[in-house]
Amino acid sequence: MVLTEYLYNVEEQRVVLPSVTWEQYESLLATLGDYPGLRLIYLEGTLEIFMPSAEHEMLKKVITRLLERYAEEIDIPLHGYGSTTFRREAKARGLEPDECYCVNTLKELPDFAIEVNLTSGGVDKLAVYKGLGIPEVLIWQNNQLTLYDLREANYREVVHSQFFPDLDLQLLAQYIRPQEQPQAIKEFLRAIRSQTPPILPQG
Repeated sequence: MVLTEYLYNVEEQRVVLPSVTWEQYESLLATLGDYPGLRLIYLEGTLEIFMPSAEHEMLKKVITRLLERYAEEIDIPLHGYGSTTFRREAKARGLEPDECYCVNTLKELPDFAIEVNLTSGGVDKLAVYKGLGIPEVLIWQNNQLTLYDLREANYREVVHSQFFPDLDLQLLAQYIRPQEQPQAIKEFLRAIRSQTPPILPQG
């Protein structure tokens, strides 16, 4: 087995701790926050300590690369936050998204987050995002993309993004090929260019 295949098959690691106070959560963030790859997810007293697998990180990377190239291609300004920690004590919630963005202008909280779910269990991330007030969350799970839009204090599954209204999520999902990233991105760009009508000269 080559090294890339070995890394791709390393399993995720997750520990869920109940009855954790906000102060304990913030203390652990200060202690463990700089540990490479480690994520802390907090929801109303439950803390998940999560170490993503190489497969998780590769999936996240190819999704973000595809989305960023799409935004560049159709001229949507993106401000990347990466996996910055966002938290609200009043809502007893906090997490580090796999990736997140502000669209058009930089804001205190991101407009759009991306999550990769390879295994079940752990803290309900959508519940955390709802408490933080993140308008849209795109989740890769069971080899498909699902988009959730926050309306009237609850998420609902939608087909089109308010921030990327012309993005075909089913088309995007076809190019989420972590071990073929350069080729997948080239093919995706050709596909979206073939869908975009040419801009005709005026006059």
